[in-house]
Amino acid sequence: MDKRTKALRIILVAAVALVLVRLFVIQIFEHDMWVERAEQEHVVQYTIPAERGEIYMMDGGEPTVVVMNEAVWTVIVDPMTVDEEATKKLMDEVAKDKLVAEWKDVFADKTRRYYIVAQGVKRDAAQKIREAGLTGVYLKEGNARVYPEGELASSLLGFVNNEGAGQYGVEQALNKDLAGENGVLKTVTDVNNVALSIGDDNVRVPAKNGKDVVLSVDRNIQRRLEQILAEAVAGSAATNAAGVVMDPMTGEIWALANVPTYDATKYSEIKDASVFVNTPLESAYEPGSMCKTFSFAAAIDQGKMTPATTYTNNGYLTVDNWKIENAYKGQLGTITMQTGLDYSLNTSSMTALMLLGDDASQITQKGKNKLYEYYHDKFGFGEYTDIELVEAKGYLTEPDAEDAYNSRYANMTFGQGMNITMIQLAAAFSSVINGGEYYRPTVVAGEMLENGTFNYLQAPEAVRQTVSKATSDTMRQMLYGTRSYKRTTGVDKPGYYIGGKTGTSQGIKDGAYTFDETVGNYVGFGGATKESPKYVIMVKIWGDNAKMEGEKDAMPMFDKMSDYMIDYLKIKPGES
Repeated sequence: MDKRTKALRIILVAAVALVLVRLFVIQIFEHDMWVERAEQEHVVQYTIPAERGEIYMMDGGEPTVVVMNEAVWTVIVDPMTVDEEATKKLMDEVAKDKLVAEWKDVFADKTRRYYIVAQGVKRDAAQKIREAGLTGVYLKEGNARVYPEGELASSLLGFVNNEGAGQYGVEQALNKDLAGENGVLKTVTDVNNVALSIGDDNVRVPAKNGKDVVLSVDRNIQRRLEQILAEAVAGSAATNAAGVVMDPMTGEIWALANVPTYDATKYSEIKDASVFVNTPLESAYEPGSMCKTFSFAAAIDQGKMTPATTYTNNGYLTVDNWKIENAYKGQLGTITMQTGLDYSLNTSSMTALMLLGDDASQITQKGKNKLYEYYHDKFGFGEYTDIELVEAKGYLTEPDAEDAYNSRYANMTFGQGMNITMIQLAAAFSSVINGGEYYRPTVVAGEMLENGTFNYLQAPEAVRQTVSKATSDTMRQMLYGTRSYKRTTGVDKPGYYIGGKTGTSQGIKDGAYTFDETVGNYVGFGGATKESPKYVIMVKIWGDNAKMEGEKDAMPMFDKMSDYMIDYLKIKPGES
C-alpha cells in the first residue's frame, strides 16, 4: 500500500508539474498566439465598401451625370446546410441570367461553407430570394455601374468589371479617385456571434467614397460627333472612324469619339476587343499631309519663307536615290508655297525642310535638327501629352539616329515615316492657330462636391510657346486660304473664318507603302471673322482594304461638325 501511495503521489506531482509548466509556456511564451486565436474566435472584421464616384459630362455648361451606381446583390450559399433542390429551383426562376457557377461544382464538396453562385442580382430578384428564407442562402449588397446614356462615349468612359476595377477609359485611368477607400468594422462578438458594443477591440474606420468626376466633354457635342462618324462609316467602305473636338484656347476636350461603339453594361459580350481602344489617344499612326501645317509653320517661324515664297515644282524630288512624288500631278513650274499647300504638294513641304537648313537645293543636317526641334520639342510629337487618360507615345526619329535618313525626314514633312496620335496632332494644331500657345489637352473639368456644388478646376495655363503670334496669324491665313480653295462652292457660312488641312495616309503592306489602303484625315478650326478660333476639330476614317481620302471622305465630316459647333456655341458671324 505504501508503495502504491508513493507512486500515486509521484504521478500526481508530475502531472501538476506538467500542468504548471504548460501554463507557464502558455502564459509567457505562447501568450500572443493564444490571444490571437481567441480574437479570431470572438472578433469579427467586416469591410465597409466605399461607394464608387459618379462621372459627369457637361451639358451646355451644366454638369449632368452619365455614369452612376445601382444597388446589386451577390448570392452566396453554404453547400453544407442549403436545400440543394429548392435553392436551384429558386435561383433558376429569379436570377438565372446572373448565375456565375455551375450547380454541379457548387455541391461537389459539401464541406465547403461558402460559394458565390450569382453576382449583379437586381433589387426585385434579391427581394424574392430574401422572402424565400432558405437556410444557407445569403445576400451581400454591393454596387454596379449604370450607363444611362447607352453607347455614348463608351471608349472614353470604359467600364467596371465584376471585381469592381475600372477597365479602359476614364474608369481605368481615374480608378483610384473614383474607387475611394474601403472602411473597416472590427467588433467583439458573443458565443452567438452577436456584436457587442463594448470592448477595447472594437474598431470602426469609415469608408471614403470615391470622387464624383466632372469631364470637360459635352454630351451634346459628343453625341453629334458620334452620329456624324457613324453616318460616314455607314455610307462608305470604311469600318472605323474617330474624332476630337477641343477648345484651342484652353486645351479642354469637348468630344472624343470612336465608331463603332459598344454598350458598357454588356462589355462581357463584346467579341472584338478593338472597340475598347480609345483611338484618338491610344493609336499612333502616320497622319499624312496634315503635317504640312507644321513643317510650314517651322519654316515661317524661322523666317525662312512666307506664303509668297516661290519654288520650282517638277512634280517630285529625288532624295537618297528615292523619287518622292506629289499625289497631285499638276501645278508644275514656279509656284508659291501657298499654292503648294492648297494642292498639298509633297515638294512644297520638302522645300520648307530644305529652307530650314539654309539650302534650297538639298536637305541638310541643320534642317533636320530644326524640324525635329519643332516637331518634338515644341509640338510634342512622339511624347505623351499628359492628358489624364491612357495614351500612346508614338515615335519620332531623332536627327542623329542611324536611320535618320534625309528621305525619312523628307517624308516626315508630309506626315509619313513617323507615328503620332490624333490628340498630339490636335493639340499641336491648336497652338499653331491660337497665337502660338500650347495647352495640355484635358478631359477633366473638376469634381462635384458632397453638397452638390461643381468645383471647377483652375483655368489652364499655356505650357509653352510653339510659334510666334505672327507665325500663328500667317498659318491661320494660309489654312483659311487652303480651305477656301478646296471649298469653292461656298459650303461655309458667310461671316465665319474656317480653315483646315486634309491628310491622306498611305497604308503599309509587305513592308511598302500602298495606295490600295488609305486613311482619310482632316483637321481644322472655326470661329467668327476677325475673332480668335472657337474650336478645333480633327476626324479620321479608315478600314481594311478601304481607300479613304482626306478631301472626299474626311472633310465632309468636318463640315457637318463645324456647322453644328457654330450653332451650338451660338457664334455670331463677324464682319469681313
